[in-house]
Amino acid sequence: MSKPTQIRPGPVADVPRARQVLRSTPVFASLSVKIHEALASTMAPRDYSAGQILCTEGDAGSSLFVLETGWVKAVRMTEGGREQAVNVMRDGEVFGAETVFTQAPYPLTVIALESVTAWRIDGAALTALVSRHPPLALACLDHLGTRARYYIQLVEDLSLRSVPARLASTLLSHAEPRDGQFVVPRRAWTTLDEMAARLGTVRDVLSRAISTLEGEGLLRLERDRIILVDPKKLLDRGRA
Repeated sequence: MSKPTQIRPGPVADVPRARQVLRSTPVFASLSVKIHEALASTMAPRDYSAGQILCTEGDAGSSLFVLETGWVKAVRMTEGGREQAVNVMRDGEVFGAETVFTQAPYPLTVIALESVTAWRIDGAALTALVSRHPPLALACLDHLGTRARYYIQLVEDLSLRSVPARLASTLLSHAEPRDGQFVVPRRAWTTLDEMAARLGTVRDVLSRAISTLEGEGLLRLERDRIILVDPKKLLDRGRA
């Protein structure tokens, strides 16, 4: 992993592109043109390659990030050096709000899984805009509430559900309909180690969980995709 040289975000030259990014980001999509214009003027893009760090756990939280393209993972490291993936995010998602509005350090390290373009919104500028635009404040509160519900569900999953159950629900949440089937694409970075870290387990345990679900006729593992053979039964398995 490498961390790019830090550059303070400033006014962006391509405001129309920044507005388009906001329109494509669910958190901000429904806001008015006026608010989009105000936000766009505070945004600056940054490109990252696979393995580069967007923000580091413990660093001062000075920016909100909006992902334009690519996937990232948010992780914490245990004292023993084991990586626990807490979230995987893709284009259209937002992170860093909890630090901007609490002045707390970043709680997670966010790492690019592939080539990524992310826009930074300066935290001080965002806070000032929120105080002037109630719809923006409500959008940020809705985002924070959604993120809190995600973490509550994550704690429940890690504490109370088996690895096969967690695997089943994770696959269902990422499935895409293709040619009459539900498929989870396997990207270049979708290794067993990455999947295991996200599920809070280790490679060997994950391999056994995959074999279990395959043996039950619920999924089929292929080189570039995972086919969900029986989504309904997989859903039941995910609730176990």
